[in-house]
Amino acid sequence: MKIIILGAGQVGTTLAANLVSEDNDITLVDNESQHLQNLQDKHDLRVVKGSPSSPKILRDAGAADADLMVAVTASDETNMIACQLGYTLFNTPTRIARIRNAEYLREKDKLFNDENVPIDHLISPENLVTDEITRLIAYPGALQVAHFANNRISIVIVKAYYGGPLVGYALSAFKEHMPHINCRIISILRNDKLIRPQGSTIIEAGDEITFICATEHIKAVMSELQRLEKTYKRIMIVGSGNIASGVAKQLEDKYQVKLIERDGEKAKVLAEKLSKTLVFHGDASDQNLLFEEHIENVDVFLSLSADDEANIMSALLAKRLGAKKAMVLIQRMAYINLIQGGTIDIAVSPQQATISALLGHVRKGDIKNVASLRHGTAEAIELVVHGDSTTSNVVGRQIGDIKLPVGAMIAAILRKNEVIIARRQVVIEEGDSVIVYINDKKSVSEIEKLFQPSAFFI
Repeated sequence: MKIIILGAGQVGTTLAANLVSEDNDITLVDNESQHLQNLQDKHDLRVVKGSPSSPKILRDAGAADADLMVAVTASDETNMIACQLGYTLFNTPTRIARIRNAEYLREKDKLFNDENVPIDHLISPENLVTDEITRLIAYPGALQVAHFANNRISIVIVKAYYGGPLVGYALSAFKEHMPHINCRIISILRNDKLIRPQGSTIIEAGDEITFICATEHIKAVMSELQRLEKTYKRIMIVGSGNIASGVAKQLEDKYQVKLIERDGEKAKVLAEKLSKTLVFHGDASDQNLLFEEHIENVDVFLSLSADDEANIMSALLAKRLGAKKAMVLIQRMAYINLIQGGTIDIAVSPQQATISALLGHVRKGDIKNVASLRHGTAEAIELVVHGDSTTSNVVGRQIGDIKLPVGAMIAAILRKNEVIIARRQVVIEEGDSVIVYINDKKSVSEIEKLFQPSAFFI
């Protein structure tokens, strides 16, 4: 597939790195020559220096025969103009744009269509991160929750702790503990090393466990791996941007929410916008303010400003002063692995959320959903199976007989609204929604090809 990526920021470069290893022809366009040179030195891709909204630059980048244009510059307007040019001048078949401004998103049904601004798929990092944070709030103790198959199936990452009934026992004991719940442990990370789960594998405290189950059973499965945390009640949020205000708006009907904003005018606007959230004008690094607002009673401290360093420092302070859990918004990927799992419990990345959404549209075949897991080191894909036993490599075959790349596994299936946790003897049928878990993302292209019926290659 020939793909043009507009914008060499963190999202553009991460997307390019993901796709260039999957036999795609990638061209990256940006104004900054240094960014482009660094990328060209690291990856097998083509770069073009210039404005992503210039007809000449797009022509030089090969827009006339591109299969896909992905506009992820820092400017919504540039992204929209680029997609318009791709449609009007070059007839680019598929156009994807990152749009962050809430005003555009509120009018998306009227704005974004072939008659007005011809964008096929919108990606909104703020909305994606807001949804991710609210999922984590809904499942106390989870490090990541990804929904598939119309939210019927979920992949969840948790840490095993002493007090979890399964800790210290082999995985084969799970069925004895919960005979009426189907679940599969699909990955174990122990001391930064991946362990392939087997029935004899002993769960140890500190293991990072990735499991898949019907969404309704998430909390029951988590209760086997750690002492289940109580439902959160009190939430404190720092920041006034779209993510902070969006999270507050989604949570304020179910939780006691307080929000701290340093800028007085912004705090005033938020106080008028949010009906049940208590908004304070102040500094989240002010110990006296945190004490006055009873930080020791806060269940989750969410530091969601646009400043990574400020988010980290305020979260560290909040934990030291007694907040039970701290989540931070981190833009720079280099910080994430440094801080998560220490004093700070969870780091949330807009870049990773955006990449997951983009990959769902970029992957080949009938792919409904993609989730980037463990901060990009693993991936889960939901594919719809097409064909029959004569045209498909998987239809009519038992899962145990399907040759998958090393590190990949078929984890679960949704079949006519029935959730089926994958076992070797399960037979794949046409129309199944199959969730495949992949430890090594280099195997993605093999998975895509495996699930495509032969008619797709004509």
